Amino acid sequence: MSFSEKNILEPEKWIDRYGDILFNYTITRINKREVAEDLVQETFFSAYKARESFQHEASEKTWLIAILKRKIIDHYRKKSTQNELNIFDKDSKDDFMNHFFDKEGGYEGHWTDSSSPQEWRKDFQTSVESDEFNAILKNCLGKLSEKTSAVFTLKNMEDLDSDEICKELQISPSNYWVLMHRAKLQLRECMEKNWFLK
Repeated sequence: MSFSEKNILEPEKWIDRYGDILFNYTITRINKREVAEDLVQETFFSAYKARESFQHEASEKTWLIAILKRKIIDHYRKKSTQNELNIFDKDSKDDFMNHFFDKEGGYEGHWTDSSSPQEWRKDFQTSVESDEFNAILKNCLGKLSEKTSAVFTLKNMEDLDSDEICKELQISPSNYWVLMHRAKLQLRECMEKNWFLK
């Protein structure tokens, strides 16, 4: 079978062939089942409408994932414009800072006793442990605010650069770095409590 014959679109087989793959890809990035299902449906619908423009330069699966990636980015962009642009109000910022750092230094101060980084001694012995880690990471991502989760996900799972993320989410570079810093602190704490220190 030639390359072009292998890359003929078969929309009637998309759900059976790629439904689970696209859903699993999405749920690790969105963390809400209903939203993930909607994005996969939108991907199939958009791909069907654009089927005449398929260039046969990539596989059907690769093409569908590329469309899905754009849907995920659009989802986070829309969420970002619906939410207030402030990263957090003064009270929540103070709560956040006081949780991780002593009151005097802010980000430049010292860790509080309860939040100082711990040494991570876990390594994966089995695929079951890896699956458990992924489930806990997904749960920890779900505890982040929507905007914080969006920044972390787009950077670390979609490999967008910081300028692209700022443009897509309509945030400033300084907002981006604060959100990324906040995501890392909160994820580290959550993973330590639920995985690494178990």
